[in-house]
Formats: sequence, structure tokens, C-alpha cells
Amino acid sequence: MKHISVIVPSGSSIVDTIIAPFNLLQMANAYARRLKGLGEDQFKIDLVGLSLEPIVYQELFSIQPTATIEEISKTDLVLVSPISGNLEQEIENNKEFIDWIKKQRIANGTEIASLCKGAFILAETGLLNGKSCATHWTAHELFRQRYPAVKLVPEKIICEDNGIYSSGGAYSILNFTLYLIERYFGRETAIWCSKVSEIDFNRIGQSEFIIFSGQKEHSDESIKKAQLYIEDHYGQRLNIKEIADLVNLNGRSFLRRFKKATSNTPLEYIQRVKVEAAKKKLESTTDTILEIMYGIGYHDEKAFRTAFRKYSGLSPKEYRAKYNREMAFS
Repeated sequence: MKHISVIVPSGSSIVDTIIAPFNLLQMANAYARRLKGLGEDQFKIDLVGLSLEPIVYQELFSIQPTATIEEISKTDLVLVSPISGNLEQEIENNKEFIDWIKKQRIANGTEIASLCKGAFILAETGLLNGKSCATHWTAHELFRQRYPAVKLVPEKIICEDNGIYSSGGAYSILNFTLYLIERYFGRETAIWCSKVSEIDFNRIGQSEFIIFSGQKEHSDESIKKAQLYIEDHYGQRLNIKEIADLVNLNGRSFLRRFKKATSNTPLEYIQRVKVEAAKKKLESTTDTILEIMYGIGYHDEKAFRTAFRKYSGLSPKEYRAKYNREMAFS
């Protein structure tokens, strides 16, 4: 019998993000056993803590670990459950898991899967260096700053790199767990779990959920001034050279510093600000798509639609149909 370890973090976490993957894996175990006529489950699934003491989350819910890291000498898959709140403090609270995860990978070839902001614990092991990783979009900037050797893939909710898996945020972990179920139990079991749980089976992106509020977690005041100018004047035709002159930087220095501070080129930043404004209009007004396009400073319909799909994962028409209240109810 193989083994799956679902980590029960110390400190702060969201209880659903531990229980839901655990329950889906148990469901897969039971169905696969019936499907294949097995005499026992394929996997033993443990909730693994630093101790056997119940962990209380949100001052309301407790989870009882079924095993400790000292008791698990070998496991085939580790699910690194999300942490929340002050991430630096929560990493410190869970530092004993970091060495254990690293030892499991090195000694046993264990596959590792981080859920949501569990990517921070996984990245602390160094196992992600040079590899691709997904995490919740609200933590992208902190993750980039803290782990520059990791290749963040911000648009994805499912990422795999040589037996190390990671997922996007919040309840996208359900889609990610189905992906792992297909990997470990087979496609038929994954589809069955998808249908019974009513979870989309093939959703792989989180672009449409990202709310772009500007990347200002940096100390370059000249670039912050440029960002604010872009955000205040997105409805106009913006000239990058004029913005550079506004903050007293030559073109080359402006491009280099802007990219370093925000992880976007100035053009990408302008596009993202415009697209975010368009999304809000599509969500809350009955303006036509062309009216919205002109209102955010686009005059080329093809360029607008290309940029919109790039940053939202949907066409403007698809986005409106999904998120505009009147359209949704009609």
C-alpha cells in the first residue's frame, strides 16, 4: 500500500483547504477500490502534524492529525497545505516540516504538491529553485521577492515540474486535487470524483480571477510615481518616453527600473491597468464593448481584444456574460 501525507500546518490556515483535498482523496480511494475490485485501499492517507495535538483554526475549527512527521519515515506524496495570515511568521511556525519535506524528496524520491500558499513552505526547502511554481495571485509579488530563483507562473492553477506540483489559490485546489487523483488513481476515478463533487474537471488557469491593483511592494519612488500616473491617466494615449521624462529618468534606465520593480515592462503595466478598468466596466455597466474600449484609451479593436484575453483568459464578451449581474441572470 502506498502512502499520502496531507500536512496539517501549525499556526494559521484555512480549514477547508485541508479537509477538502483529504475528503476528495478518500473518495478516490474508495471508488478506485470498488472499480478495480481491490481487497484494500490503494493508498493510506494521513493528516500529518508536528504533534498529535488537535490544531485549532480561526478559533472555531480543529483538525486532529492522524500521524506525526516522526512517525512517517516514507511517503509517496506530500500535500503541503496552505498557510495564511503573516506568511513569514507561519513559515517560522512550520519550519520543522521544511526539513522533513526535503528529506522525503531526497531520500525517497517523494513527490511533493503545494496547495495555494503552501508554495511558501515548499519554496523554503530549496526544492523549487530553477523550477516552475504556481501560488495564489494575491501572494505573487511577495513570492517573487522572497524566492527569485523560482520561476513563478502567475496565470496557472496547475503546475508540474519533475514530480513537484503546485497550484493556484483558494478553491482552485479542488481542481488541482482532481489533477492529482487522475495522476495517482487514473482518469476514470478522477472523472467520477469530478461529477459526484460537481467540480470542473479541466480548469487550469486563474487569469480571470486576478484583480490587478498594481505592484507597489517596492522602494523605487520614481517608479511608484510613474505607476500612479498610469493609473490616473489610463483612459488617454500614454507615451512611455513622456512618462520617463515625468519622473526624470532616461528611457533605458526607466525601462530597466520599471521591470525590476514591478516584474512588468511599462507597456505591460499600461495594458494591465487598462484591462482591469475594462473588466470593472464589463461587470457593472451596460456600455457596449466598443464604448468600453474607447473609454480606456484603446482605438484598435484587435489590440484591445488580444490584450484583454492575455490578462483575463477570456474574451470581453465571455467575461461580461460570466460576471455582469444582468447578463448572468438573463
